[in-house]
Amino acid sequence: MKKLLSRTLKPILLYALLVSVLSIPVYFFIIDFIWVRELDKHHFAIKRKIENRINALNLSDSTIRQTVAILNRTEPGFVLTPIELAGRDSVYSHIRFDTFMQDREQFRSLVTFIRINNRPYRLLIETNMEEIDETILAISAVSLVFFGLLLAGFIVLNRRMSLRIWQPFYVSLKKVKSFHLQQGQPISFEKTEIVEFEELNESLRKLIDGNIATYRQQKEFTENASHELQTPLAIVRSKLDVLLQNEDLTAQQGEQIELANRALARVSRINKNLLLLAKLENHQFADQERIDLSQLVTDQIELFLENVVDQKLEIRQQIQTGIEREGNRILIEMLFTNLLLNAIRHNHANGAIDIRLTANRFLVSNVGSAALHPDALFKRFSTASSKTPGSGLGLAIVQEISNRYGWEISYAFEANRHVFSLAF
Repeated sequence: MKKLLSRTLKPILLYALLVSVLSIPVYFFIIDFIWVRELDKHHFAIKRKIENRINALNLSDSTIRQTVAILNRTEPGFVLTPIELAGRDSVYSHIRFDTFMQDREQFRSLVTFIRINNRPYRLLIETNMEEIDETILAISAVSLVFFGLLLAGFIVLNRRMSLRIWQPFYVSLKKVKSFHLQQGQPISFEKTEIVEFEELNESLRKLIDGNIATYRQQKEFTENASHELQTPLAIVRSKLDVLLQNEDLTAQQGEQIELANRALARVSRINKNLLLLAKLENHQFADQERIDLSQLVTDQIELFLENVVDQKLEIRQQIQTGIEREGNRILIEMLFTNLLLNAIRHNHANGAIDIRLTANRFLVSNVGSAALHPDALFKRFSTASSKTPGSGLGLAIVQEISNRYGWEISYAFEANRHVFSLAF
Protein backbone atom coordinates (compact mmCIF):
# COMPACT_ATOMS: atom_id res chain seq x y z
CA MET A 1 0.00 0.00 0.00
CA LYS A 2 1.08 3.51 -0.80
CA LYS A 3 0.15 6.86 0.66
CA LEU A 4 -2.11 9.18 -1.29
CA LEU A 5 0.63 11.78 -1.65
CA SER A 6 2.99 9.23 -3.17
CA ARG A 7 0.35 8.26 -5.70
CA THR A 8 -0.15 11.89 -6.75
CA LEU A 9 3.59 12.65 -6.89
CA LYS A 10 4.46 9.71 -9.15
CA PRO A 11 2.26 10.79 -12.13
CA ILE A 12 3.60 14.34 -11.82
CA LEU A 13 7.20 13.11 -11.94
CA LEU A 14 6.46 10.81 -14.89
CA TYR A 15 4.80 13.67 -16.73
CA ALA A 16 7.75 15.97 -16.01
CA LEU A 17 10.18 13.28 -17.25
CA LEU A 18 8.13 12.77 -20.44
CA VAL A 19 8.05 16.50 -21.12
CA SER A 20 11.80 16.76 -20.46
CA VAL A 21 12.59 13.92 -22.87
CA LEU A 22 10.30 15.28 -25.59
CA SER A 23 11.76 18.75 -25.13
CA ILE A 24 15.25 17.58 -26.17
CA PRO A 25 14.49 17.24 -29.93
CA VAL A 26 12.31 20.35 -29.78
CA TYR A 27 15.17 22.33 -28.25
CA PHE A 28 17.54 20.95 -30.86
CA PHE A 29 15.39 21.87 -33.86
CA ILE A 30 14.64 25.33 -32.48
CA ILE A 31 18.29 26.08 -31.69
CA ASP A 32 19.42 24.62 -35.02
CA PHE A 33 16.85 26.73 -36.89
CA ILE A 34 17.88 29.94 -35.11
CA TRP A 35 21.59 29.17 -35.53
CA VAL A 36 21.29 28.45 -39.27
CA ARG A 37 19.16 31.54 -39.88
CA GLU A 38 21.62 33.77 -38.05
CA LEU A 39 24.55 32.26 -39.99
CA ASP A 40 22.78 32.92 -43.31
CA LYS A 41 22.11 36.53 -42.29
CA HIS A 42 25.76 36.86 -41.27
CA HIS A 43 26.98 35.44 -44.61
CA PHE A 44 24.87 37.87 -46.65
CA ALA A 45 26.12 40.72 -44.50
CA ILE A 46 29.74 39.66 -45.24
CA LYS A 47 28.90 39.56 -48.96
CA ARG A 48 27.67 43.16 -48.91
CA LYS A 49 30.65 44.36 -46.85
CA ILE A 50 33.21 42.74 -49.21
CA GLU A 51 31.54 44.09 -52.32
CA ASN A 52 31.12 47.63 -50.98
CA ARG A 53 34.56 47.96 -49.37
CA ILE A 54 36.60 46.62 -52.31
CA ASN A 55 34.72 48.78 -54.82
CA ALA A 56 35.16 51.80 -52.56
CA LEU A 57 38.98 51.45 -52.85
CA ASN A 58 38.93 52.10 -56.65
CA LEU A 59 41.75 49.63 -57.22
CA SER A 60 43.10 48.62 -60.62
CA ASP A 61 42.28 45.21 -62.04
CA SER A 62 45.79 43.90 -61.40
CA THR A 63 45.72 45.07 -57.79
CA ILE A 64 42.28 43.51 -57.29
CA ARG A 65 43.54 40.17 -58.61
CA GLN A 66 46.46 40.30 -56.16
CA THR A 67 44.14 41.25 -53.31
CA VAL A 68 41.73 38.42 -54.13
CA ALA A 69 44.62 35.96 -54.24
CA ILE A 70 45.84 37.13 -50.84
CA LEU A 71 42.34 36.91 -49.36
CA ASN A 72 41.82 33.38 -50.66
CA ARG A 73 45.07 32.25 -49.02
CA THR A 74 44.72 34.02 -45.69
CA GLU A 75 40.99 34.12 -44.87
CA PRO A 76 39.58 30.73 -43.70
CA GLY A 77 36.16 29.86 -45.06
CA PHE A 78 36.46 32.44 -47.81
CA VAL A 79 36.92 31.81 -51.60
CA LEU A 80 36.51 34.54 -54.21
CA THR A 81 36.74 33.40 -57.86
CA PRO A 82 36.33 35.49 -61.05
CA ILE A 83 33.72 34.13 -63.48
CA GLU A 84 32.19 35.07 -66.79
CA LEU A 85 28.50 34.96 -65.84
CA ALA A 86 26.76 35.35 -62.47
CA GLY A 87 24.22 32.77 -61.24
CA ARG A 88 21.76 32.34 -58.38
CA ASP A 89 22.65 32.34 -54.69
CA SER A 90 22.81 28.96 -52.94
CA VAL A 91 22.66 28.23 -49.20
CA TYR A 92 23.34 24.71 -47.85
CA SER A 93 24.87 22.64 -45.03
CA HIS A 94 27.35 19.84 -45.51
CA ILE A 95 29.92 17.74 -43.67
CA ARG A 96 33.48 17.44 -44.91
CA PHE A 97 36.98 16.82 -43.64
CA ASP A 98 38.63 19.91 -42.22
CA THR A 99 42.40 19.89 -42.73
CA PHE A 100 42.93 22.42 -39.95
CA MET A 101 40.81 20.54 -37.35
CA GLN A 102 41.88 17.14 -38.73
CA ASP A 103 38.33 15.87 -38.34
CA ARG A 104 35.03 15.77 -40.13
CA GLU A 105 33.13 18.97 -39.40
CA GLN A 106 29.77 20.40 -40.33
CA PHE A 107 29.74 23.66 -42.30
CA ARG A 108 27.08 26.15 -43.29
CA SER A 109 27.92 27.55 -46.75
CA LEU A 110 26.78 30.42 -48.97
CA VAL A 111 27.54 30.52 -52.67
CA THR A 112 26.76 33.99 -53.98
CA PHE A 113 27.92 36.44 -56.67
CA ILE A 114 29.32 39.99 -56.43
CA ARG A 115 30.64 42.56 -58.92
CA ILE A 116 34.03 44.22 -58.47
CA ASN A 117 34.97 46.88 -61.02
CA ASN A 118 31.94 45.69 -62.99
CA ARG A 119 33.32 42.16 -63.26
CA PRO A 120 31.40 39.17 -61.79
CA TYR A 121 32.97 37.10 -59.02
CA ARG A 122 31.78 33.90 -57.37
CA LEU A 123 31.97 34.15 -53.54
CA LEU A 124 32.00 31.08 -51.26
CA ILE A 125 31.62 31.70 -47.51
CA GLU A 126 31.80 28.78 -45.03
CA THR A 127 31.30 28.74 -41.25
CA ASN A 128 32.05 25.77 -39.05
CA MET A 129 28.96 24.67 -37.09
CA GLU A 130 28.77 22.63 -33.88
CA GLU A 131 28.41 18.91 -34.52
CA ILE A 132 24.89 17.52 -34.18
CA ASP A 133 25.81 14.86 -31.63
CA GLU A 134 27.57 17.41 -29.44
CA THR A 135 24.59 19.71 -29.63
CA ILE A 136 22.16 16.95 -28.73
CA LEU A 137 24.41 15.80 -25.89
CA ALA A 138 24.62 19.32 -24.48
CA ILE A 139 20.85 19.84 -24.69
CA SER A 140 20.21 16.43 -23.10
CA ALA A 141 22.59 17.18 -20.26
CA VAL A 142 20.95 20.54 -19.60
CA SER A 143 17.47 18.94 -19.74
CA LEU A 144 18.47 16.22 -17.27
CA VAL A 145 19.93 18.80 -14.90
CA PHE A 146 16.72 20.79 -14.93
CA PHE A 147 14.67 17.61 -14.54
CA GLY A 148 16.73 16.77 -11.46
CA LEU A 149 16.00 20.23 -10.10
CA LEU A 150 12.29 19.73 -10.80
CA LEU A 151 12.35 16.32 -9.11
CA ALA A 152 14.04 17.66 -5.99
CA GLY A 153 11.71 20.64 -5.94
CA PHE A 154 8.60 18.46 -6.29
CA ILE A 155 9.70 16.19 -3.44
CA VAL A 156 10.57 19.06 -1.09
CA LEU A 157 7.40 21.00 -1.90
CA ASN A 158 5.28 17.87 -1.65
CA ARG A 159 6.59 17.11 1.83
CA ARG A 160 6.22 20.66 3.08
CA MET A 161 2.75 21.03 1.61
CA SER A 162 1.64 17.67 2.97
CA LEU A 163 2.80 18.60 6.47
CA ARG A 164 0.83 21.81 6.31
CA ILE A 165 -2.23 20.98 4.19
CA TRP A 166 -2.81 17.39 5.31
CA GLN A 167 -2.08 17.99 8.99
CA PRO A 168 -5.81 18.26 9.95
CA PHE A 169 -6.50 14.97 8.17
CA TYR A 170 -3.79 13.10 10.07
CA VAL A 171 -4.93 14.62 13.36
CA SER A 172 -8.49 13.43 12.72
CA LEU A 173 -7.25 10.01 11.62
CA LYS A 174 -5.24 9.62 14.82
CA LYS A 175 -8.28 10.46 16.93
CA VAL A 176 -10.48 8.00 15.04
CA LYS A 177 -7.87 5.22 15.49
CA SER A 178 -7.74 5.83 19.24
CA PHE A 179 -11.55 5.85 19.55
CA HIS A 180 -13.17 2.96 21.41
CA LEU A 181 -16.92 2.53 21.33
CA GLN A 182 -16.94 0.87 24.75
CA GLN A 183 -15.63 4.06 26.37
CA GLY A 184 -18.60 6.03 25.09
CA GLN A 185 -16.61 9.27 24.77
CA PRO A 186 -17.35 11.37 21.65
CA ILE A 187 -14.48 12.75 19.58
CA SER A 188 -13.79 16.47 19.43
CA PHE A 189 -12.23 17.36 16.08
CA GLU A 190 -10.17 20.50 15.60
CA LYS A 191 -11.41 23.29 13.37
CA THR A 192 -9.76 23.55 9.96
CA GLU A 193 -9.88 26.10 7.15
CA ILE A 194 -10.06 23.38 4.47
CA VAL A 195 -13.68 22.78 3.46
CA GLU A 196 -13.26 19.10 2.55
CA PHE A 197 -11.60 18.22 5.86
CA GLU A 198 -14.18 20.17 7.83
CA GLU A 199 -17.00 18.30 6.06
CA LEU A 200 -15.22 15.01 6.75
CA ASN A 201 -14.86 15.84 10.45
CA GLU A 202 -18.52 16.81 10.69
CA SER A 203 -19.62 13.57 9.01
CA LEU A 204 -17.38 11.53 11.33
CA ARG A 205 -18.70 13.41 14.34
CA LYS A 206 -22.32 12.63 13.43
CA LEU A 207 -21.51 8.99 12.66
CA ILE A 208 -19.63 8.45 15.93
CA ASP A 209 -22.29 10.21 18.02
CA GLY A 210 -24.96 8.03 16.43
CA ASN A 211 -22.99 4.86 17.09
CA ILE A 212 -22.38 5.85 20.71
CA ALA A 213 -26.09 6.52 21.25
CA THR A 214 -27.06 3.20 19.66
CA TYR A 215 -24.43 1.34 21.65
CA ARG A 216 -25.63 2.85 24.92
CA GLN A 217 -29.22 1.92 24.16
CA GLN A 218 -28.27 -1.66 23.34
CA LYS A 219 -26.10 -1.95 26.43
CA GLU A 220 -28.80 -0.53 28.68
CA PHE A 221 -31.36 -2.87 27.16
CA THR A 222 -29.07 -5.88 27.68
CA GLU A 223 -28.35 -4.93 31.28
CA ASN A 224 -31.97 -4.20 32.14
CA ALA A 225 -33.27 -7.31 30.39
CA SER A 226 -30.69 -9.53 32.08
CA HIS A 227 -31.45 -8.10 35.52
CA GLU A 228 -35.20 -8.37 35.02
CA LEU A 229 -34.90 -11.98 33.82
CA GLN A 230 -33.01 -13.19 36.87
CA THR A 231 -36.01 -13.28 39.22
CA PRO A 232 -38.50 -14.92 36.78
CA LEU A 233 -35.90 -17.52 35.80
CA ALA A 234 -35.23 -18.37 39.44
CA ILE A 235 -38.98 -18.68 40.12
CA VAL A 236 -39.61 -20.92 37.11
CA ARG A 237 -36.66 -23.12 38.00
CA SER A 238 -37.86 -23.53 41.60
CA LYS A 239 -41.36 -24.41 40.39
CA LEU A 240 -39.91 -27.03 38.06
CA ASP A 241 -37.92 -28.52 40.93
CA VAL A 242 -41.15 -28.70 43.00
CA LEU A 243 -42.95 -30.48 40.16
CA LEU A 244 -40.14 -33.03 39.86
CA GLN A 245 -40.65 -33.95 43.54
CA ASN A 246 -44.37 -34.70 43.02
CA GLU A 247 -45.08 -38.42 43.64
CA ASP A 248 -48.04 -38.48 41.24
CA LEU A 249 -45.78 -37.37 38.34
CA THR A 250 -45.64 -39.85 35.44
CA ALA A 251 -42.41 -40.80 33.71
CA GLN A 252 -43.37 -38.95 30.55
CA GLN A 253 -44.23 -35.82 32.50
CA GLY A 254 -40.96 -36.04 34.40
CA GLU A 255 -39.04 -36.30 31.12
CA GLN A 256 -40.77 -33.21 29.74
CA ILE A 257 -40.07 -31.25 32.90
CA GLU A 258 -36.41 -32.34 32.76
CA LEU A 259 -36.13 -31.07 29.15
CA ALA A 260 -37.70 -27.79 30.19
CA ASN A 261 -35.27 -27.58 33.13
CA ARG A 262 -32.28 -28.05 30.78
CA ALA A 263 -33.53 -25.36 28.42
CA LEU A 264 -34.09 -23.08 31.40
CA ALA A 265 -30.55 -23.75 32.63
CA ARG A 266 -29.19 -22.77 29.19
CA VAL A 267 -31.22 -19.54 29.27
CA SER A 268 -29.88 -18.86 32.75
CA ARG A 269 -26.27 -19.33 31.54
CA ILE A 270 -26.88 -16.97 28.64
CA ASN A 271 -28.35 -14.41 31.03
CA LYS A 272 -25.31 -14.65 33.34
CA ASN A 273 -22.93 -14.32 30.38
CA LEU A 274 -24.76 -11.22 29.16
CA LEU A 275 -24.46 -9.68 32.59
CA LEU A 276 -20.76 -10.56 32.62
CA LEU A 277 -20.23 -8.90 29.22
CA ALA A 278 -22.08 -5.80 30.42
CA LYS A 279 -19.83 -5.62 33.48
CA LEU A 280 -16.74 -6.06 31.32
CA GLU A 281 -17.79 -3.22 29.04
CA ASN A 282 -18.55 -1.03 32.04
CA HIS A 283 -15.10 -1.84 33.52
CA GLN A 284 -16.64 -3.12 36.75
CA PHE A 285 -13.77 -5.61 37.31
CA ALA A 286 -11.13 -3.20 38.49
CA ASP A 287 -9.36 -5.36 41.10
CA GLN A 288 -5.81 -6.20 40.02
CA GLU A 289 -3.54 -8.81 41.58
CA ARG A 290 -0.53 -10.91 40.69
CA ILE A 291 -1.84 -14.22 39.35
CA ASP A 292 0.13 -17.44 38.92
CA LEU A 293 -1.13 -18.57 35.50
CA SER A 294 0.72 -21.89 35.77
CA GLN A 295 -1.17 -22.88 38.91
CA LEU A 296 -4.45 -21.45 37.61
CA VAL A 297 -4.34 -23.51 34.40
CA THR A 298 -3.40 -26.63 36.35
CA ASP A 299 -6.37 -26.11 38.70
CA GLN A 300 -8.73 -25.59 35.77
CA ILE A 301 -7.59 -28.82 34.12
CA GLU A 302 -8.30 -30.74 37.34
CA LEU A 303 -11.82 -29.29 37.47
CA PHE A 304 -12.60 -30.71 34.02
CA LEU A 305 -11.08 -34.15 34.59
CA GLU A 306 -14.52 -35.68 35.22
CA ASN A 307 -15.86 -34.38 31.91
CA VAL A 308 -12.73 -35.55 30.15
CA VAL A 309 -13.06 -39.07 31.60
CA ASP A 310 -16.77 -39.26 30.69
CA GLN A 311 -16.00 -38.41 27.05
CA LYS A 312 -12.94 -40.70 27.00
CA LEU A 313 -10.60 -37.83 26.13
CA GLU A 314 -6.88 -37.59 26.74
CA ILE A 315 -5.21 -34.43 28.06
CA ARG A 316 -1.58 -33.79 27.16
CA GLN A 317 -0.17 -30.79 28.99
CA GLN A 318 3.07 -28.84 29.00
CA ILE A 319 2.77 -26.20 31.69
CA GLN A 320 5.79 -24.01 32.31
CA THR A 321 5.99 -23.04 35.95
CA GLY A 322 6.33 -19.55 37.36
CA ILE A 323 4.26 -17.73 34.68
CA GLU A 324 2.61 -14.70 36.30
CA ARG A 325 0.47 -11.83 35.05
CA GLU A 326 -1.41 -8.87 36.52
CA GLY A 327 -5.20 -9.04 36.29
CA ASN A 328 -8.55 -9.85 37.83
CA ARG A 329 -8.62 -13.47 38.98
CA ILE A 330 -12.32 -14.01 38.19
CA LEU A 331 -11.96 -12.78 34.63
CA ILE A 332 -8.78 -14.73 33.88
CA GLU A 333 -10.27 -17.92 35.35
CA MET A 334 -13.30 -17.46 33.11
CA LEU A 335 -11.06 -16.90 30.08
CA PHE A 336 -9.20 -20.19 30.54
CA THR A 337 -12.41 -21.99 31.55
CA ASN A 338 -14.15 -21.01 28.32
CA LEU A 339 -11.17 -22.03 26.20
CA LEU A 340 -10.97 -25.46 27.89
CA LEU A 341 -14.75 -25.96 27.65
CA ASN A 342 -14.58 -25.08 23.98
CA ALA A 343 -11.82 -27.69 23.44
CA ILE A 344 -13.94 -30.35 25.19
CA ARG A 345 -17.15 -29.44 23.35
CA HIS A 346 -15.61 -29.47 19.86
CA ASN A 347 -13.72 -32.74 20.34
CA HIS A 348 -14.27 -36.32 19.20
CA ALA A 349 -14.76 -39.39 21.33
CA ASN A 350 -11.38 -40.87 22.31
CA GLY A 351 -9.78 -37.64 21.13
CA ALA A 352 -6.95 -35.68 22.69
CA ILE A 353 -6.52 -32.16 24.03
CA ASP A 354 -3.08 -30.56 23.96
CA ILE A 355 -2.46 -27.73 26.42
CA ARG A 356 0.77 -25.71 26.47
CA LEU A 357 1.66 -22.65 28.54
CA THR A 358 4.86 -20.68 27.96
CA ALA A 359 6.11 -17.31 29.10
CA ASN A 360 4.24 -15.41 26.40
CA ARG A 361 1.63 -17.80 24.95
CA PHE A 362 -1.14 -20.21 25.90
CA LEU A 363 -2.12 -22.88 23.36
CA VAL A 364 -5.01 -25.31 23.50
CA SER A 365 -5.80 -27.67 20.62
CA ASN A 366 -8.16 -30.58 20.06
CA VAL A 367 -9.14 -33.03 17.34
CA GLY A 368 -11.68 -31.78 14.77
CA SER A 369 -13.14 -32.83 11.46
CA ALA A 370 -13.79 -29.38 9.96
CA ALA A 371 -12.69 -25.84 10.64
CA LEU A 372 -14.93 -23.54 12.65
CA HIS A 373 -16.41 -20.52 10.94
CA PRO A 374 -13.76 -17.82 11.51
CA ASP A 375 -16.13 -14.94 10.73
CA ALA A 376 -18.58 -15.98 13.44
CA LEU A 377 -16.10 -17.39 15.93
CA PHE A 378 -15.88 -14.47 18.36
CA LYS A 379 -19.24 -12.85 17.66
CA ARG A 380 -22.06 -12.88 20.15
CA PHE A 381 -24.85 -15.42 19.60
CA SER A 382 -23.00 -16.80 16.58
CA THR A 383 -22.58 -20.54 16.16
CA ALA A 384 -19.12 -21.41 14.90
CA SER A 385 -20.07 -25.07 14.37
CA SER A 386 -23.42 -26.54 13.44
CA LYS A 387 -22.50 -29.91 14.98
CA THR A 388 -21.82 -28.64 18.51
CA PRO A 389 -23.80 -25.43 19.02
CA GLY A 390 -23.34 -23.49 22.24
CA SER A 391 -24.72 -20.29 23.72
CA GLY A 392 -22.67 -18.17 21.34
CA LEU A 393 -21.17 -16.09 24.17
CA GLY A 394 -18.20 -18.11 25.46
CA LEU A 395 -15.63 -17.04 22.87
CA ALA A 396 -17.07 -13.52 22.81
CA ILE A 397 -16.26 -13.32 26.53
CA VAL A 398 -12.77 -14.70 25.81
CA GLN A 399 -12.11 -11.98 23.27
CA GLU A 400 -13.53 -9.25 25.50
CA ILE A 401 -11.28 -10.28 28.41
CA SER A 402 -8.27 -10.58 26.08
CA ASN A 403 -8.87 -7.08 24.71
CA ARG A 404 -9.12 -5.76 28.26
CA TYR A 405 -5.56 -6.87 29.04
CA GLY A 406 -4.09 -6.25 25.59
CA TRP A 407 -3.75 -9.95 24.80
CA GLU A 408 -4.40 -11.42 21.35
CA ILE A 409 -6.59 -14.48 20.79
CA SER A 410 -6.40 -16.28 17.43
CA TYR A 411 -7.74 -19.47 15.86
CA ALA A 412 -6.36 -21.88 13.25
CA PHE A 413 -7.29 -25.30 11.89
CA GLU A 414 -4.13 -27.31 11.30
CA ALA A 415 -3.68 -31.03 10.68
CA ASN A 416 -7.34 -31.75 11.61
CA ARG A 417 -6.96 -29.91 14.90
CA HIS A 418 -8.62 -26.78 16.29
CA VAL A 419 -5.87 -24.55 17.68
CA PHE A 420 -6.59 -21.53 19.89
CA SER A 421 -3.61 -19.34 20.70
CA LEU A 422 -3.57 -16.63 23.36
CA ALA A 423 -0.55 -14.31 23.12
CA PHE A 424 0.22 -12.36 26.32
